[in-house]
Amino acid sequence: AVAIGVVATVSLAFRRDLAEARAATLDRSRVVDSPWGPIEYADTGEGPPVLFIHGSGGGFDQGLAFSAPLAGHGVRIIAPSRFGYLRSAMPDDATPEMQADALDWLMRRLGIEEAVVFGGSAGALSATQLALRHPERCRGLVLAVPALHAPERLPGANAAPDATTQRTINAALGSDLLFWAGVRAAPDFMTRMVLATDPATVKAASRSERARVREAMFHILPVSARREGLLMDSATAGTPPDWPVERIACPTLVIGARGDLYETDKAAIHTAGRIPGARLVLYPDGGHLWVGHDAELWRTVAHFVDEREPERSPSP
Repeated sequence: AVAIGVVATVSLAFRRDLAEARAATLDRSRVVDSPWGPIEYADTGEGPPVLFIHGSGGGFDQGLAFSAPLAGHGVRIIAPSRFGYLRSAMPDDATPEMQADALDWLMRRLGIEEAVVFGGSAGALSATQLALRHPERCRGLVLAVPALHAPERLPGANAAPDATTQRTINAALGSDLLFWAGVRAAPDFMTRMVLATDPATVKAASRSERARVREAMFHILPVSARREGLLMDSATAGTPPDWPVERIACPTLVIGARGDLYETDKAAIHTAGRIPGARLVLYPDGGHLWVGHDAELWRTVAHFVDEREPERSPSP
């Protein structure tokens, strides 16, 4: 009887949390048919456009959640779901280059001639390719904790200390139930392995920052609706190609944070050093979610957006 009661309680909690996660993706986005299949996106706010390209485990909902401080600044946020995330298709032989072409198509479909392009984590790959392949679309480029190439970044960089742990993470990323159980029963483990941030950094942060990290984790649910995108990111973001980023001509802001277990701080330094005139902001700690620096980061990005709009006064 006790066992049945425990199972029933756990099952109820799982169904409740999963229902809440799915509800967060309903009636907040649109889907258009493209040459690459359906593309999902959200379009909200008024002002200068910012194309927000989400990171691994995301979707348009992660884009909206992360960019909320920008939306309050008076900009228009276009947040697509990348290939294989939520209601966006996964084309055969998809690549970051193909994703960049699809984003260019979406911008033209929406009548957006150019925008500030924000690429976070694995989203920095398609953002970088958009700047390389379609430079006329990029009024400015922001690369935050970018999962890009750097000679010092280990191939396949991840937070798992061994193959067994990585297999455990892969299993969790393939199952809503296993992922949910990991978040509920082992939040420190999941923070380290999935969010690539030391749990001690999170525990030492403010209450609002701890809540932000917790919400970022739950935003990955339902993981089953993001699995194809996650698999693509695993194949590309861990060992990204060495692209000719020195050809990027638009104003560029690169943001990194020490303590990132995906080693994107190394990629941020390397990328900023190669893009002509790029500005590097490197936080001394914070991990992959720049814990403790969120407000500062978005002030910096908002100022960068203002600078791309001559008729707007840069925020202080």
